[in-house]
Amino acid sequence: MLPALGAAAAALTLAACGAAPAATPSPSADAPAAPGFPRTVASCGVEATLAAPPQRIVTIKSSATEMVLALGAGDRLVGTAFADGEPPAALADAAATAPVLAEKNPAPEAVLELEPDLVYAGWESNLSADGAGERSMYADLGIATYVSPAACKAPTYQPDKLTFDLVFDEITEAGRILGEEDAAARLVADQRAELAAVAPSDAGLSALWYSSGEDAPYVGAGIGAPQMILEAVGLENVAADVADTWTALSWEAVAERAPDVIVLVDSSWNTAAHKIDLLEANPVTAALPAVRERRYLTVPFPATEAGVRNVAAVTDLAAQLTALQGAG
Repeated sequence: MLPALGAAAAALTLAACGAAPAATPSPSADAPAAPGFPRTVASCGVEATLAAPPQRIVTIKSSATEMVLALGAGDRLVGTAFADGEPPAALADAAATAPVLAEKNPAPEAVLELEPDLVYAGWESNLSADGAGERSMYADLGIATYVSPAACKAPTYQPDKLTFDLVFDEITEAGRILGEEDAAARLVADQRAELAAVAPSDAGLSALWYSSGEDAPYVGAGIGAPQMILEAVGLENVAADVADTWTALSWEAVAERAPDVIVLVDSSWNTAAHKIDLLEANPVTAALPAVRERRYLTVPFPATEAGVRNVAAVTDLAAQLTALQGAG
């Protein structure tokens, strides 16, 4: 066992017993000096300081992994976890070489064995006592943590409403954290151009964003990525009045709101095809014109959370909607 790993493991044991662990230097401190470092960043109210661009990165959730890959730092990934689906084609080769640490949240011990200098998570709950360990534990060990700002749940830090500017801000900040500012600037410029090229529908159509659920659908609400994407496509979200990222609706409420189209989130654990079967078998929804006429759009689950795939989701959904309208 390497000395640094031994110190981290011992500190974790002490923390579990209630003793305060001694802080250990971040592995970044031994990396070559880089302009602009050390850097301090804050996410969800927690600050972290990096002495240099991180060289050993652990990511939890597809959104975090794909951010690191998209910024050209995939060779610094020592562990990835909680993949929500296949990566986009442009990142597939880089993703294939990224080590998989766990299918869901990894144990804190498994993360510490990799001696990371940065743990980047897509959800706050990934870095909790029930997840990969509290952020305070990593801070005590000199390991920086970062959580996607769009995932912050406390009212003080949760965005009032997610916008593409905020998504681009995260790309820019991730570039600063990784020491990949130029790559981040290029990615933001490319995504702004792609977004500007999308012509939103002016047909005044409404949409249900159906994420999961059977007894009651779990749907995209009014302040998160689904709302942001639907607005960019030119669709009115039938759950836009709910001031949350996602929410549960009853099937009766869905029928009452009578969406013109239904966006189906496609995931390995709850496929779009399965959702269609449910909609067509449920007597409450089977009579809806959108169901009878199969006015469905699909989006892959990893594109439904704030990150580098949101703009591509807009482009794809807009093309699907155009084809659907043409077919009609």
